[in-house]
Amino acid sequence: VTLDPDTANAQLLVSRDRRGVRWTDAGQDLPITPQRFDASCCVLGCRGFTAGRHCWEVEVARGRTWALGVARSSIPRKGWFEFRPEKGIWAMGRCGNRYRAFAFPIVTFPITGETGRVRVALDYEGGQVAFYLAEGEPPIFTFRKASFGGESILPFFWV
Repeated sequence: VTLDPDTANAQLLVSRDRRGVRWTDAGQDLPITPQRFDASCCVLGCRGFTAGRHCWEVEVARGRTWALGVARSSIPRKGWFEFRPEKGIWAMGRCGNRYRAFAFPIVTFPITGETGRVRVALDYEGGQVAFYLAEGEPPIFTFRKASFGGESILPFFWV
């Protein structure tokens, strides 16, 4: 996944190759634009999907808080917002010593061993977003009956 630095919150440093991101407490002096997240420490991928099946792996920091998944291209970029399918975000993440699927209601489950990698699988026509922690294992969580409304769906990251 190639990240779109024009969407990155000013607290996020996107790597030169645009394949990595990390939080910084220093912040950056970046232009305020409609596509940039101003309150939430989020960044989107460059390439959106409007059809097909797509899969990518993400290396995550062990022991840190994070969330990832997919989002509609129209999600708000200004102010705070909830990570929920009804708001156009299908995501899961690590909070404290538990994984959390940002469904409604939120689903939590214990961390039984961190691999440091998460695979995201998007099936646009099938309306599913699945998250895998290990190769060959069943998904840790799947959003089913997702309604993407014909919109472009982008990789989503919160750091």
